[in-house]
Amino acid sequence: MLPPPELRGIYRTDQRARAAYSEAAGIYRIMPRAACLPAHVSDLQRLVCWAAEHRVPLIPRGAGSAMGGGNVGDGVVVDLTRMTGQRFDLQPLKRRALTGTAVTLADLNAAAAHAGLRLPPDPSSARWATLGGMVATNAAGARSVRYGSVRRWVEALALITADGELLTLRRGVPPDGGTAAQARFERDTAPAIQEAESRIRSRFPRTRKNSSGYALDAYLSSGDLLDLVIGAEGTLGIVTEIEWRLDPIPPCRGGLRVALGSLDLLSFAVDTLAFCRPSAVELLDRTFLDLVSADRIAGTGLRFPGAQAVLLVELERDDEASLRAALEEATARVRPLGQAVDTAFSPIAAERLWAIRHAASPILAGLPEGRRSLQVVEDACVPVDRMGEYIDAVRTAARSRDMPVVMFGHAGDGHVHVNLLPEISRPGWEAQVASLLTEVTALVIELGGTPSGEHGDGRLRSHALGRLYGDEIVELFRRIKSSFDPNGILNPGVILPGTEPPISRLKVGEGAVRLPEDIERGLREIEVSGGYSKCRLELAD
Repeated sequence: MLPPPELRGIYRTDQRARAAYSEAAGIYRIMPRAACLPAHVSDLQRLVCWAAEHRVPLIPRGAGSAMGGGNVGDGVVVDLTRMTGQRFDLQPLKRRALTGTAVTLADLNAAAAHAGLRLPPDPSSARWATLGGMVATNAAGARSVRYGSVRRWVEALALITADGELLTLRRGVPPDGGTAAQARFERDTAPAIQEAESRIRSRFPRTRKNSSGYALDAYLSSGDLLDLVIGAEGTLGIVTEIEWRLDPIPPCRGGLRVALGSLDLLSFAVDTLAFCRPSAVELLDRTFLDLVSADRIAGTGLRFPGAQAVLLVELERDDEASLRAALEEATARVRPLGQAVDTAFSPIAAERLWAIRHAASPILAGLPEGRRSLQVVEDACVPVDRMGEYIDAVRTAARSRDMPVVMFGHAGDGHVHVNLLPEISRPGWEAQVASLLTEVTALVIELGGTPSGEHGDGRLRSHALGRLYGDEIVELFRRIKSSFDPNGILNPGVILPGTEPPISRLKVGEGAVRLPEDIERGLREIEVSGGYSKCRLELAD
């Protein structure tokens, strides 16, 4: 495939470069046609125009740490992390920051901290997550129980549409007009959305978080077109700049750790803690505790015999007296429910309480090749009062297939991450994983939940949209996509499903595409070490 004319940057079609971009976090390995690293936003615009003319699919990508498969595909993978001239303008007095899409959350918060500010959403990938990637999935993290997801912190954004035009969207301000995408949307799609408002309100899940489909509910509430672009996973345009609202960093932080003897107490404990306005309420299920046992956590000496779940609670306040009062109140409220309640009155002590949570990812990523951790049923969010029921049902479904699972997540939102640990040398394991995904997805919808709380649909959950929303709303999704991307060049198969089943083209198993051994080792090392900031072309070269 010939590169676009006059494109600055890197455009590679050799097998090693393509192999280096065949994987990201998550379960998939898909060999792209090419890998492109534009040098500047203007080159990205040229690339989109070329792709539109030649009907070439583009897969926008940041650090590659999203798990749903929205960052791999058959077309040209567009690595946005190496563009020059990325904007980074911190405005402390306004509590604003203007950033390019490749700026990382860690870099933004490091700079903002000098002014006592931060961007509150804190996904576990914060060390390497690009801000464009966070917009693409409407990312959240542990503090979403108090601060919500990315959407509420985005004030404006600029994107390149599938027509190659630049479009700026600002909250509360009608777009300045002039782009073909906006004209098509206003003419063909906006009236249909307004007409279907009651249907949309009734079908969208009433969960604390939802990143599945296009955010029609948020768009109806705000009237802002940017609410459709946030969480769209690069299917409606490629975001190039973002204006963020920032928030003061609370100076005082402490925490609780609560061991619960029964899942029946879980929702009641979360509701009880909510009165104390926690910034995070994290869940460690019994399956997690079994994985991260005391002898595998250096220096913690933690054991929770008989506990079915542990809650980790963070509280933030503006002064020490308020923090101590809040911790004492939270402890008093939750002590009758817990087998054990530990309290930490300082940030250092709070970190010790959270040590067990931070131990999980390295252990899961480093499991032996015969028992890989697969993020398949990994992002469901259910109403908080159904959370214990959901966890118990997932345990049962996995046990019936003799498939270990590890569960943890954001209890304050009813948001549970599930890692499957199939034995990949066992014949038929892929079919078992597929059947478990089908069973649990149906359960999530029956409980009034969403298959995607914060990671987006990607390729993995796109097939669930019809069951979740119904045909009428999915048709609205298709009209939105057609308005913004009439030729279907932006991330095809993401959000709106393609023809392949979700459990296919995996990075493990006999059917996995063969890669050069050194590149496969390098990709595995990135996964194990969390080295997602590494440019994948370094593996190819």
